Amino acid sequence: MFLSTLTPKFYVALTGTSSLISGLILIFEWWYFRKYGTSFIEQVSLNHLSPWLGGGDTTGGESSTTLTNNNPQPSVSECKVWRNPLNLFRGSEYNRFKAATGKDPLTYYDMNLSAQDHQTFFTCEADAGKAEYEIMATAWRERNPEARIGAAKLALKTNPECAPALLLLAEEEASSILEAERLLKEALKAAEVNYRKSQQTQHQGPLMEAIHRRDTNVLICVKRRYAMCLRKLGKLKEAVKMFRDLTKEVPQILGVLNIQENLLEALLEMQAYADAQAVLAKYDDICLPKSAAICYTAALLKARAVADKFSPDVASGRGLTSAEMSAIEAIHRAVEFNPHVPKYLLETKPLILPPEHILKRGDSEAIAYSFFHLQHWKRVDGALHLLLCTWEGTFRMIPYPLEKGHLFYPYPTCTECADRELLPAFHEVSVYPKKELPFFILFTAGLCGPFNPPLS
Repeated sequence: MFLSTLTPKFYVALTGTSSLISGLILIFEWWYFRKYGTSFIEQVSLNHLSPWLGGGDTTGGESSTTLTNNNPQPSVSECKVWRNPLNLFRGSEYNRFKAATGKDPLTYYDMNLSAQDHQTFFTCEADAGKAEYEIMATAWRERNPEARIGAAKLALKTNPECAPALLLLAEEEASSILEAERLLKEALKAAEVNYRKSQQTQHQGPLMEAIHRRDTNVLICVKRRYAMCLRKLGKLKEAVKMFRDLTKEVPQILGVLNIQENLLEALLEMQAYADAQAVLAKYDDICLPKSAAICYTAALLKARAVADKFSPDVASGRGLTSAEMSAIEAIHRAVEFNPHVPKYLLETKPLILPPEHILKRGDSEAIAYSFFHLQHWKRVDGALHLLLCTWEGTFRMIPYPLEKGHLFYPYPTCTECADRELLPAFHEVSVYPKKELPFFILFTAGLCGPFNPPLS
């Protein structure tokens, strides 16, 4: 009886209202999916409605997954962010890009992580009462670059041999690598003097031990950045010697900096492939953490032996030789570890400046590796052709990479969200494996279609 009294105007209004609401839901769902890589409605259903309806285990889920902004985040070890061993200089490289393009190559999240690293490495509880170190402790926390530079200059007026202040100026104020090298050379002399002083008194109590640990961290970081300047200026032998010396040290900070990757890159630039293989033999161990630099360098060195004569047609006819099989297996291993790298090496996806921090196996690590190592792959005849012919074969071995890996653990689900925080907004983050559109986006899109009211 009620339905028979409804006029066509009601159905027109109902159609318009439902289409408008469905359209708004679709826009929000699409935005949320692009930003977080998952459906908002599905997350709400799984995390909030399902426990009420008895369809989920609330205790078991919380033990393995934490929720942030309706996003499932894997365990901390899976999403650990590392310092980029080859990060650029802000003043002479990142700022030049920003001045030329108007785009900021670093995100606030990335720079904030660097600030936390600097406070951890370059400050200690014994700094109280020392004017230059108190100023630098404030400088590392400053968000404004001009304020950080001003604080560093003030610290140098207080103490001309303040190595952390010279390091900051080399990183952020120097407008060229030559200028950065000059400042770092001064910082290295000051850091060595401070290190020797604190070395003699490190056993006189916890505070003196903290000072020596701080001075050790400053010395290692200054030495590493100075060696990186030498590498950029073409002084390869000097750079390699300094990187080798640093890898022989044992302080805890070396596990964070991964200086062996700096050494590998410099050796490849020298085309000292035998030395690079010797470094790999030491660090490409099953007990040690892997990285794109380790896995792809191993693949490059094996590809170098066969790439110049490799032909897919010939290989399919006669079969693969043991050397070709070894090279292809190394490529498959590297691609399984980080599947984002080949697109950058093959130049099917544009490169951007690498961030200061990376997520292993993520797009940020792929950018950081490819930015410096693309030239090494191009230098080896046929290496990129071999990669082009073989890299996609990896995915046949791991049809469900999020559930089960082949040579490594399953691919982590957290990489997309972390990479979106580390990489600038103008870069399209590479996603693996490719995600299908969630059901609710397709369903909502269907609701936005024309609604045909029943005829009265």
